[in-house]
Amino acid sequence: MSRKMKAAIIGSGNIGTDLMIKLLRHGVGVEAAALVGIDPGSDGLARAARLGVATTAEGVEGLLALPVFDEIDFVFDATSAAAHVHNDARLRERKPGIRMIDLTPAAIGPYCIPVVNGDEHLQALNVNMVTCGGQATIPMVAAVNRVAPVMYAEIVASIASKSAGPGTRANIDEFTETTSRAIEILGGAGKGKAIIVLNPAEPPLIMRDTVYTFSADGDEAAIEASVQAMALAVQRDVPGYRLKQKVQFDRVSGLKIPGVGSGMRGLKTSIFLEVEGAAHYLPAYAGNLDIMTSAALAIAERMAAKAQAAHAARSTRP
Repeated sequence: MSRKMKAAIIGSGNIGTDLMIKLLRHGVGVEAAALVGIDPGSDGLARAARLGVATTAEGVEGLLALPVFDEIDFVFDATSAAAHVHNDARLRERKPGIRMIDLTPAAIGPYCIPVVNGDEHLQALNVNMVTCGGQATIPMVAAVNRVAPVMYAEIVASIASKSAGPGTRANIDEFTETTSRAIEILGGAGKGKAIIVLNPAEPPLIMRDTVYTFSADGDEAAIEASVQAMALAVQRDVPGYRLKQKVQFDRVSGLKIPGVGSGMRGLKTSIFLEVEGAAHYLPAYAGNLDIMTSAALAIAERMAAKAQAAHAARSTRP
């Protein structure tokens, strides 16, 4: 089992096409074998055909009909939350053990952020990559929480309007709900809140994210060191990820947080980020796409490495 594991990508829009190019350029244990869409005239499908990747414009049914489907190990789904539920069920009718990496807010499977819990779900049949805002900000919430327990965290993700395709626009509610839950489950916050802003500025601005956390107390130097270390960890997969300025701290009292409490005293930590894309397919301002596709590729590579290691161990047994 020394071959690369084969992956299909459902969704021939911005995210799916960028992911395909990443797999073709940087895939180590995983390769792009098929790109699936529903628009025969999409640029993604045309590009895939030029690059020798199998294509279909017939959605998941078309994928099932492709000769290469029997060799597919992974399916990345870059469609929409509602479509992913259907796609997952349909594919498992034919291949129950197929691995699904969900880039929609559907969250059928466990949330997955490589630098936070990347090794916990490598055998799961379906993992959810949260959202672009979640991939960018939840590592920072987790970084604060490992030093000072976070009671409340709020994130604001601002992305260029031009980088938000139909799928993103159709899933705004799911974005906020999924990200808010993941802030609590992965970030460790007692309560989480997420806001997304589609910025129409021209020329388009790169992704900017703001993270606010509130903890009962905390060592400011230790929190800042934890945040810096986490930023470096994210940069290994997403080189354009960086802190925009120094971490800011405020000692507050009399704070009221709906659903948490009132008259609260503690430490407010403010973290300001920006994410510049690698420009594999879209311009560099689309860092929101780059962080999602980079995270999905990172998890697929870890899954592939674990599967290869398990196969090698079985092969050497007497």
